[in-house]
Amino acid sequence: MGLFDRLTNLLGLRKKEVNVLVVGLNNSGKSTVINNFKREDDRCIDIVPTVGYNVEKFSFKNVSFTAFDMSGHDRHRSLWEHYYKDCHGIIFIIDSSDKLRLVVVKEELDMLLQHPDVAGTIFLLVPVTGNKFSL
Repeated sequence: MGLFDRLTNLLGLRKKEVNVLVVGLNNSGKSTVINNFKREDDRCIDIVPTVGYNVEKFSFKNVSFTAFDMSGHDRHRSLWEHYYKDCHGIIFIIDSSDKLRLVVVKEELDMLLQHPDVAGTIFLLVPVTGNKFSL
């Protein structure tokens, strides 16, 4: 069962719209992961670093997803919390090959999990190595 099968089953969704927040440190592969969920015709060939955030929409079965691809630069991470209340799920991307910044990943994840607006929100941690990930 794939990522969105699991997410829709956990949320008990049928013919609904879902807001998903995609976060992680800069250069962790957030935009690449989202790009892979799009239809093949809609995928980007060149992915550039996100400044601020990007909004991507795609559908899976009877569910329409709006993914907020948030910048992971330290000066933009404070923006994440403004989207917690309105999201149904949070996907946290971790670049497992960036061992030097795993401590920063842990700190950011700890802060996110302690935020009161994420109580009851579904989380998915996705480890990425280079351009490869598995769900």
